[in-house]
Amino acid sequence: MKGNIQKRIIKDKQMYLLLFPVILFFAIWHYIPMWGARIAFQDVMYIGANKWAGLKHFQLLFSSPVFLKVFMNTIIISSMKMFLIFPLPIILAFMLNEVTSIGFRKSVQSVIYLPHFLSWVVIAGLFISLLASPEGAVNKVRIFFHLKPIAYMTSTTHIRWVFVFSEIWRSIGWDSILYIAAINSIAPALYEAATIDGATPFQQAMNITFPAIIPTIVTVFILNLGFFMNAGFDQVFNMMNDAVINHVDIIDTYVYRVGLMQGNYSLGTAAGLFKGIIGLILILSTDRLSRKLTGEGVW
Repeated sequence: MKGNIQKRIIKDKQMYLLLFPVILFFAIWHYIPMWGARIAFQDVMYIGANKWAGLKHFQLLFSSPVFLKVFMNTIIISSMKMFLIFPLPIILAFMLNEVTSIGFRKSVQSVIYLPHFLSWVVIAGLFISLLASPEGAVNKVRIFFHLKPIAYMTSTTHIRWVFVFSEIWRSIGWDSILYIAAINSIAPALYEAATIDGATPFQQAMNITFPAIIPTIVTVFILNLGFFMNAGFDQVFNMMNDAVINHVDIIDTYVYRVGLMQGNYSLGTAAGLFKGIIGLILILSTDRLSRKLTGEGVW
């Protein structure tokens, strides 16, 4: 067994060399920091060794009404993003697949991919300017049509929807790349046969394209569930303000505030570890369910 692995590594050494920076990145930023998770079970001592605290910090966490509110905010915002945004890149990929002009398609793709490369600092500034009341562009349009301006960024009714729409604008184009690649890998002969049989473009999409990309959809959905509890720290942190903090404060911003700003490292680590465990449970259970229903999973 060991000899076979060594032979495979030697045979595909260029591939492993290309993979090495990725492995190094995950090792430094994801695996080595796991050792620090132990302070969730300790009282951090600035002088001397840390003291074992057991589940003390988890008990404090779950008994805190603030954390329960933060947890619910995370669930609500993540659910809105997951179930409202997830289908859109698939629909966009189908629409782009129907565009016959290659030049126009490439132009559209270039435009919709661009927002992905902007930082949330830039995007937050853009949306704050657009949605400012009453001088923002959106509210100027409302005033033009004799509608009352809305303070979107300080409205507890609208702020979560601002998160959803800004996330759509930033990610829908980039997220469609996987589905476009999956569609392009479908054998053209299938479409030619369907055209000869008289199938309409919609029938071809539903009976050829969609079934062919189901494995890709399932894999992406499972991976997204693994990040379900993230809810988007960069986005929330840059768009959050005191007027809406009770409605948008999520676990990641709670960890930042409690762990780094207040110096309660043990409690912050406990909250982060709790989030990670939920993500692990979600991705494993979804993968298992997917294998039973479709025979496809991540692994």
